Amino acid sequence: MTRIGLLGVAHLHVDAYIANLRAAGADVVGVTDADPVRGRQWAARYGVSWFDDPDALLAAGVDGVVVCSETSRHRPLVEAAARSGVAVLCEKPLATTAEDSAAVVEACRTAGVPLMTAFPMRFSPVMRDGVAEARSGRLGRVLSAVGVNQGQLPMAERSWFVDPTLSGGGALIDHVVHLTDILRWLLGADPVEVYAVANRILHGQVVGVETGGLVVLTFADGTFASIDSSWSRPERYPTWGGMALELVCERGVLSLDAFSQFLTVYGGREGDLAWPAWGSDPNQGLVDEFLAVCSRGIDPSVDGEDGHVATLVALAALESARTGRPVPLDAARSTQTR
Repeated sequence: MTRIGLLGVAHLHVDAYIANLRAAGADVVGVTDADPVRGRQWAARYGVSWFDDPDALLAAGVDGVVVCSETSRHRPLVEAAARSGVAVLCEKPLATTAEDSAAVVEACRTAGVPLMTAFPMRFSPVMRDGVAEARSGRLGRVLSAVGVNQGQLPMAERSWFVDPTLSGGGALIDHVVHLTDILRWLLGADPVEVYAVANRILHGQVVGVETGGLVVLTFADGTFASIDSSWSRPERYPTWGGMALELVCERGVLSLDAFSQFLTVYGGREGDLAWPAWGSDPNQGLVDEFLAVCSRGIDPSVDGEDGHVATLVALAALESARTGRPVPLDAARSTQTR
């Protein structure tokens, strides 16, 4: 049985990962967190052993760790895991700065341990089939793409998302990375330039970070893509948000919606309307592969380099929104893991 430790519970995805790990038969050895009150409460809620610090958990003997801390705390946790020689699944983005993102990748490369980035959309059947169709050549070359990755203001779930010292920014740093990764995967290339605009029209009276953003990625062959990365869903929206991508190709258009499988439920609490998802769970695919990385030594299909470049793109979007100018990505692949 694969033994897994949880380093941090700040990220809301950890609430799903614990169920995914158990469904896959993993032994969740324990959890630690920078906030002992929050961490102990989470441990009690999910029936997981509490450890006072990361070193104690790593010393308990684990095959891999899942890093779900605040983004600014990723680097020391990944470095500790790398020193212990265990595989790492790290939440996105990898860090709040380019330097820390590169250091996360380098720590695992130097230690010879696998680093997997938490991009579950790589395991979405919709996205997988869409990428396969685009690569088949039946529709010709991809000319442009329109991506949407919207969500709710995350204050109710995890308020640290709106603290730039912990998260690195707002909606741009939170949502640009997912579609950037899908586009890199689909096109087999990194963007060469990033341009972004952002605002606080939504929720501006509540938070000080950007809550709406539009990003344009330009690729070397002339292909361009836009990403709507906004916290634009209202609090009582039936679901957290969604992800969709439309590809304009030489001989047709391909439309992908990763969250179109749901049931409409009225009731429960007064006035509630919910869209419970059905069908495959991309998070389960992500966790299943990470456990295979830990137990069988396979290479992760979405690795640290993928996470690093997506992080650089998100940081470039923040810089472009700040300056009003496009930001080149000549050094986007300066840290190599392959």
